[in-house]
Amino acid sequence: MNTTTFSNEVPKRALALDALRGIAILAMILSSRIPYGSLPGWMYHAQNPPPSHAFNPALPGISWVDLVFPFFLFAMGAAFPFALSKKLDAGIAKWKISLGILQRGLLLALFAIVIQHLRPTVINATPDLPTNMISLIGFVLLFLIYTRYSQSIAKNSVLIIKGIGAAGLGSLLLMLSYADGKGFSVERSDIIILVLSNVAVAGSLIWLFTRNNWLIRLSFLGLLIAIRLSAPIEGNWINWLWNNSPVPWLFKLYYLQYLLIVLPGTIAGDIILSWMNSKDDKNVTCSWDKKKLWIIAFSLIVMLLIIMSGLYSRDVLLVTIAAFVFCVLFYFYLKNADTTEEITIRKLFNWAAYWLMLGLFFEAYEGGIQKGRPTLSFYFVTTGLAIFLLISFFIIIQSLKKQIYLKLLIDNGQNPMLAYAGGTNLLNPFLSILFIDNLLSFLNANPWLGVVKGIITTLMLAYIVKLFTFKKIFWRT
Repeated sequence: MNTTTFSNEVPKRALALDALRGIAILAMILSSRIPYGSLPGWMYHAQNPPPSHAFNPALPGISWVDLVFPFFLFAMGAAFPFALSKKLDAGIAKWKISLGILQRGLLLALFAIVIQHLRPTVINATPDLPTNMISLIGFVLLFLIYTRYSQSIAKNSVLIIKGIGAAGLGSLLLMLSYADGKGFSVERSDIIILVLSNVAVAGSLIWLFTRNNWLIRLSFLGLLIAIRLSAPIEGNWINWLWNNSPVPWLFKLYYLQYLLIVLPGTIAGDIILSWMNSKDDKNVTCSWDKKKLWIIAFSLIVMLLIIMSGLYSRDVLLVTIAAFVFCVLFYFYLKNADTTEEITIRKLFNWAAYWLMLGLFFEAYEGGIQKGRPTLSFYFVTTGLAIFLLISFFIIIQSLKKQIYLKLLIDNGQNPMLAYAGGTNLLNPFLSILFIDNLLSFLNANPWLGVVKGIITTLMLAYIVKLFTFKKIFWRT
């Protein structure tokens, strides 16, 4: 079943995907800077409510904090078609591309291990000046390794630079002792990045071999759901595979459940790539008037907030009815789509409606939606909401030509590794060494002022990353 038509022309960047990735990464950084205390529960992970913030898996619901990771996963999946189709169209054999995918996955896993070892609070429970300096030195060494160098620099020179970075980083890690009293260990890693490395490899390979066949790709979702349903049942082989791995520090079958977000993301990426490769210039640009476009973009964001808040407050029936009515009304509102841009918006919305309603129908299963112990409902609801936000960004950037409104998100989304590492390994030492933390200490007077401080420091990092992006300095595996 052919679903998309690809051309040999290299597409321009999908800025809406960059913006989605950018808001996910910055919201992730901000969420880690929200002070614990008496803030409302929706300011934290729904399963870690105040005041104790103890994990409570029996507590259903999602908050805005619970959306950032699935949104990032979705954006990552949507990016696979852009990166891999370029290689396929260049005539590179699939086996060579597969080796490259495995190599990038291993580099990402290595990044997960190294970045965790270099975090100030991992090195020292109460970071001091030497701790922050060590963290900054580690960040610089990572810079040497993961920076994408200009093609004007000789390959041998790049290898020497990366070799210096790797040697310095290896020496540093072997010399350090940590707050838990142990030395370097592959078991100590950033779980978020480790999950990303697993699903990046699996998701890329699945897309590579189902490029033009969504039916086969969707069949993998069916297999994943079957595995996910069978895994908790003790005594069967799937349960054994779920809980055992020959290299648990690198791979667990458990991590692949997040493909339930990543694979739908690849379908969205296919749709956007197909639009970008359209040759009919006269029928590409959206013909809907600005009022309609703003209504669509604004309504999708509002509906996202309504669904999220309704699921948090446990008004599940009302949310499901509201979502169903909204999806039906918007189906007809978008039905009159003629240009490829309009058709792209309609296709994305139809998929968003499907994933959202599927997730809401699963809501009662496993005790209600939650991220703490991710439920089937969580995967599909967040996928639908991610597409809602993607469509809004697509309209604002592409149809309304208001890219400037989202430029900060786009720049950070184009440099996600740098933004992620910078959150703890650059910004925290930077704030401490330059006494900026002391200057902002008056904002610690109450939790809401602490949120203001978190926003200020997150914006500081965002503009640092924006500067690197402007200078064409990117981190890549």
